[in-house]
Amino acid sequence: MAEATYFAFDDEANRGILGPQLQESVKTLGSGDVVTVTRIDRLARSTFDLFGIVKRIVDAKAQFRSLTEPWADIGTSTGGLMLAELGGLDDVERDLIRTRTAEGRSRALAQGKHMERPPSLTPAQQKEATRRRTQGATLQELADSYDRSISTMRRVTRAA
Repeated sequence: MAEATYFAFDDEANRGILGPQLQESVKTLGSGDVVTVTRIDRLARSTFDLFGIVKRIVDAKAQFRSLTEPWADIGTSTGGLMLAELGGLDDVERDLIRTRTAEGRSRALAQGKHMERPPSLTPAQQKEATRRRTQGATLQELADSYDRSISTMRRVTRAA
């Protein structure tokens, strides 16, 4: 029975990513392997991320332990219960994020804020490109002169 041990580094946990060592460990996990971390908050930046990582470990038929949080040992009935709770919290957290994002968008729109990407060409450039297009310039020529894609130039000069 092998034990895959990984201690998350702060910079990896703060970015909410699986570090290279953890990625490799999770790929090679098998039945009886144990992933051990010093503290859960060093493994993931959110409940969502934590649940995903622990789920991968469980799916590989391995175990997960935290040195400072014995309740997180998924090999015990308490740990299994906590995993189920994490799944529920994951759903709640996802809903909260979705709700807060929608509220933020609504507030921004009510304040008259522009929610789209800024145009890649100024109004004067758009007008000039449209004029040049009507005079016979190709989309490729326009794209090259404005350092934009052909798709952008087609969209900008569509009325031409």
